Amino acid sequence: MRRGFLGLAAALLASTAFAQNQGLDLSQGGPIDVTASDGIEWRQQEQVVVARGEARATRGGVTVEADRLIARYRPRGGQQAAAAPRPPADGPAGGGEIWRLEAEGNVVVTSATDRAEGDRAVYDMDQAVMVMTGQNLRLVTPDNTLTARDSIEYWAQRRMAVARGNAVVVTNDGRRVRADTLVAYFVENAAPGAQRPQPPPRAQVTSAPVPGQPGEPQPSSIERVEAYGNVDIRTAEEVVRGDRGVYNPNTGLARLLGDVRITRGDNTLTGQEAIVNMKTGVARLVSAPGARVQGLVVPQQGQQQPAQNQQQPSPQPEGPR
Repeated sequence: MRRGFLGLAAALLASTAFAQNQGLDLSQGGPIDVTASDGIEWRQQEQVVVARGEARATRGGVTVEADRLIARYRPRGGQQAAAAPRPPADGPAGGGEIWRLEAEGNVVVTSATDRAEGDRAVYDMDQAVMVMTGQNLRLVTPDNTLTARDSIEYWAQRRMAVARGNAVVVTNDGRRVRADTLVAYFVENAAPGAQRPQPPPRAQVTSAPVPGQPGEPQPSSIERVEAYGNVDIRTAEEVVRGDRGVYNPNTGLARLLGDVRITRGDNTLTGQEAIVNMKTGVARLVSAPGARVQGLVVPQQGQQQPAQNQQQPSPQPEGPR
């Protein structure tokens, strides 16, 4: 059974408002459409709907796919005060609204521009936040890829993602920032001076939107990244480390603070602040007020020896006698 409870799916979390998709935001839009290959189970007493086998939940252009989906719902307050008597148990058909969606096993969350992957995801509709855990955690936007070991949080309304545990952000051109915790702030890309249009409901869209036309989801990109704990930035020739930092992917500039160390081969510079241009690969150590920067420069004697040898005339072969 590929689709189950069509009437139930149409009634899940019905809403009169429809907002343009912004990233992986499931908290806004119309009804949530739930499908599964192994069936959908409605547990009325527990106020839970469980979908198993290639389970999929879609709302407003955002899709959640997993081995199993668990939707927890509650009665919509005051919705049926003057309506006809409702069913014996509150449920989707009786005015229920989903307040929590759980996805387990091979979880993939996608929109027109973004993609998140993990083993488990929990989406809190009230807070508009998704917490993804498990192996190979990944959040991909058009310009950047964010990975982590412990968890990735996606705060839709705050336009923010938090990656915890060996967190790494990599741009499409190979720039890389690593830290214990990374906080990425997103901005929606739009044409300068253009007004953001409101698209028609998803059911009325009959063809793919033309770029730049109303109804097209605008791609989001990372505007700023804040790094905390064991920050590590690598350029083509240098490694820069610090306690915390801020990185702007658009300008390519990163500022590191606290016990900063710049390493190039055997050479090191230490101080309290550094500015790294990740586009040019140049790192500059900045002295704090009342402090001095320090450096250790190791002569590359191994590279000087060949130059000395080149100054000595090489023996000429003897001519015929």
